[in-house]
Amino acid sequence: MNFWMQIFANPELYAATLAMATPIALAAVGGTFSERTGVVNIAMEGIMLVGAFFGVMVAAATHSAWLGMFGGVIAGGLMALALAWPAIRLQSDQVIVGMALNVFAGGLTAFLLNTVYGYNGTPTSTPSLPIVTLPWISHIPFIGQVIGQHDVVVYLMFLFVILGHFTLFHTNLGLRMRAVGEHPEAAETVGISVVKIRYLGVTIGGMLSGLAGVYLSLGMLSSFEVNMTNGRGFIALAAMIFGKWTPFGAFGAALLFGFATALSIALQGSGVSANLVGILPYALTIVALTGLIGRSRPPAADGLPYVATK
Repeated sequence: MNFWMQIFANPELYAATLAMATPIALAAVGGTFSERTGVVNIAMEGIMLVGAFFGVMVAAATHSAWLGMFGGVIAGGLMALALAWPAIRLQSDQVIVGMALNVFAGGLTAFLLNTVYGYNGTPTSTPSLPIVTLPWISHIPFIGQVIGQHDVVVYLMFLFVILGHFTLFHTNLGLRMRAVGEHPEAAETVGISVVKIRYLGVTIGGMLSGLAGVYLSLGMLSSFEVNMTNGRGFIALAAMIFGKWTPFGAFGAALLFGFATALSIALQGSGVSANLVGILPYALTIVALTGLIGRSRPPAADGLPYVATK
């Protein structure tokens, strides 16, 4: 009992939960924008990989982690357009296109890693994104240890969750996005460009997924490794479904997955099987995708190709 009390009373567990939840939350909020406009984004895993690699490449070339972050976000947005064009213009099967992009991204980043940097990997001098300390919070017992000092992307994640919710549910643009995802024919009759809105939703999703990848490479490791996303894009997909296609819901689900990952790390060397605990995020992913915990209703037109009537 004392052992478990020490584990759960340790603020480092909850600080690690935030750190582990950040890439999942960013990608899940991005996926929410995409699917709210009617495009299934199963390519988040691949987009995160591309963002992670190009973030490191730009940062290493310019010696600036900020420019690296910008480069990774742009790369994520461009990768998302590779999903948007066949899904929106060609009315291709969005799930198949997304899975193809995941396979392509894995091969592309592995090829570029070996071609550009060789077997030694990315430069050890690659700059990292800065750690931010909140002086008015960091000195508060327990709370300050949990949220008072994190990588800058963690705080950006909070900002984008709030902005995402406000945009989707409290602006005209968000209303148009939701209208396109629910009933594109009706949206078109009132003058909304379904194609443009869907391109915008997918691009926003790609940029946030790219930022999630940048966090993994420039925030956590300062390097790139093959397949370093390790399934987080698929976990983000589950978090989005868990969260019922809302930014706050996706963030809450990401915290749940992040806690399971942080707990598995905390239990290493404790005698408790960390491998058993380590499968929790993936088990929760399966549960979320099968709908066993609450029925989630996606946007009515999610995944359905749309042919303009005009």
